[in-house]
Amino acid sequence: MVKQGSGVIVMMGSVNAFLPDPLVIDYSAVKAALTNFAKSLSKELGPRGIRVVSISPGPVATGLWLGDSGVARTMSNATGRRAQDIAAQAVGDTPLGRFTTPQEVAGLVTFLAGARAANITGVDVTIDAGLITTMR
Repeated sequence: MVKQGSGVIVMMGSVNAFLPDPLVIDYSAVKAALTNFAKSLSKELGPRGIRVVSISPGPVATGLWLGDSGVARTMSNATGRRAQDIAAQAVGDTPLGRFTTPQEVAGLVTFLAGARAANITGVDVTIDAGLITTMR
């Protein structure tokens, strides 16, 4: 990318970068570091024609959350609550009340990597059904 003087780097973060959780301290710390790294890298590579952005999804309807070994099932096994109830609670307090789909995340990646986003760099975009309610 540096040699050709253009390109886009899209890094996948998480809302846990902004919602520290004692159950996943390591995950939250790494995602916060990734978000900061993307912002810093955008300043280094921007003058070379390379854009850097990060995306922070909230709960996404994948096996990570909803699979047999996913978060909902793991929490169910630990607490005795139904996995469906745990999954519903994870998104129940969001304004849209639902999981993000993998296709929605892919669409955001495609947009950010494309020409229509040519002046977007150094940002973190949340796609979380409104889970993050604070201003950043």
